[in-house]
Amino acid sequence: MKIAGIIPARYGSTRFPGKPLALINGKTMIRRVYEQVLKTESISIAIVATDDQRIFDEVISFGGLAAMTSPAHKSGTDRCAEVLENLDTGIDIVINIQGDEPFIDPRQIDQLARMFENPLVEIATLASPVKTDEELSSPNTVKVVAGKDGRALYFSRYPIPFLRSSEGGNISGRHSYLKHIGIYGYRSEILRKIVKLELSDLEIAESLEQLRWLENGFSIFVSNSQSETVSIDTPEDLSKIINI
Repeated sequence: MKIAGIIPARYGSTRFPGKPLALINGKTMIRRVYEQVLKTESISIAIVATDDQRIFDEVISFGGLAAMTSPAHKSGTDRCAEVLENLDTGIDIVINIQGDEPFIDPRQIDQLARMFENPLVEIATLASPVKTDEELSSPNTVKVVAGKDGRALYFSRYPIPFLRSSEGGNISGRHSYLKHIGIYGYRSEILRKIVKLELSDLEIAESLEQLRWLENGFSIFVSNSQSETVSIDTPEDLSKIINI
């Protein structure tokens, strides 16, 4: 299989404008993400997909590959699809790697890639155990439940499943809750299909694009990862990372 690792990166973040160009001990965030992707065994080609010339120029300056994409895209998935259409070489799988996780474990990317050895997998993603009640209750932590075959049943910002006997706290310790890790893999033909779908009611309700795919009958397989991920959404998050 030929696998493209695409890193969507836009400049105009509401909470952290210019985030991909933020410096972390002398290297930009986008460079750190790119270098982690290059450490994988599975990725055939790594490309940053951006709508900003400054990010494009930064990637080129350190020897990376970058592609300019439309500023009208609503999601990283849409940006990945545009890059896919413009690639000259045949790509079987696209892995969408978030541009705000400068310390993503390359083994997680390889784990996601291996999921496509199963011919039933159309879309793949990862999840890890929820460890605290604070994490469980946070709407910024997306929870997921999956069937015994690994197919996602639902994603939510709300703690799912609802635990009826939850009196007394320590809810996360009484059920094996899973939090979604925001990295996706798609078969190329599936990616082309899902970006043409209209917004769905569930997606609008929870502001989660993966619900659109489920609502339209596409299957998302989930693999459990024990690696912790650190995403940077605000300048405060960046300060914590630098201190660590």
